[in-house]
Amino acid sequence: MIPLLKKLEELRNTAFEELESLSSKADFEAFRVKYLGRKGEITSCLRELSSVEPDMRPKVGAAANELKKELTEALESRLNEADVKAKPKSKIDLTLPGRSHFLGKKHPISRTVEDIIDIFYGLGFSVAQGPDVETDYYNFDALNTPDEHPARDINDTFYVEDGICLRTHTSPVQIRTMENKKPPVRIIAPGRCYRKDTPDASHAPNFFQVEGLYVDTNVTFADLKGVINVFARRMFGSDVKVRFRPHFFPFTEPSAEYDFSCMICGGKGCRTCKNTGWVEISGAGMVDPAVFGHVGYDPSIYSGYAFGMGVDRITMLRYRINDIRYLYDNDLRVLTKL
Repeated sequence: MIPLLKKLEELRNTAFEELESLSSKADFEAFRVKYLGRKGEITSCLRELSSVEPDMRPKVGAAANELKKELTEALESRLNEADVKAKPKSKIDLTLPGRSHFLGKKHPISRTVEDIIDIFYGLGFSVAQGPDVETDYYNFDALNTPDEHPARDINDTFYVEDGICLRTHTSPVQIRTMENKKPPVRIIAPGRCYRKDTPDASHAPNFFQVEGLYVDTNVTFADLKGVINVFARRMFGSDVKVRFRPHFFPFTEPSAEYDFSCMICGGKGCRTCKNTGWVEISGAGMVDPAVFGHVGYDPSIYSGYAFGMGVDRITMLRYRINDIRYLYDNDLRVLTKL
């Protein structure tokens, strides 16, 4: 056997035995330099090729290159093994079944507001917005509500400071809109309102409201009744009934309150409708000429109607909820089923 081939074989056995005992990165690097470096053992063997017979040099050279390749691959394999062992074990048990994710959904009040907006869009109304914190002027004075009116009592209204309050309705949006726009005006104003109501099955100190306003020439109370009836039927179906009752509001004349037949009990009487078969939605009427005076509209030319509706109560009717407090309790057992 050629001495150099024998030396390569012995070198191979020694290197593989040594490779199995390595553990640290420093050991692996020292091994690489010792056997595979430019001045390593295999390179030294290749430099001895000149002492081999010319016809045997290719065989010896191939054996040296093959050994170099084997040691390089074995070294990389051992480095990968050592890296895996050095990493901490995962705390995740990959054999466990996957966990389902809870998919959220829109709150019933939010869905109702969106549906109300869609219905009134179809009737030619646009959406207007205003601040939740209002001045007395926009919340009361411009709506023909004098200082002595009970609605301005500190026990009925949340006052931030003197002359500043949380809006008790979204009617101020109507005033702000008319100040900046000449007739015709056809808007709805959705938003949150605040009153010092004692919570019960149909009242809450925080609630949502949508108010509407239409001002143009030759607008009549018949137009108002037509819009409310169309809305009721599109929201609740053809079986719902609507009634108007004479009432007083400072900012409309004539005024009325309108009710929808109770969808929870079918008009038979329940806790929600106070055993009357009807649920009060809100008020409506023809805009008082005094209100037009605050925004510069000529009441001899223009007329208009305004209306409001409690979104919470409409939501209760839609989803057959018999207590408004369920909408604010954040009870997923209720909300996820609506």
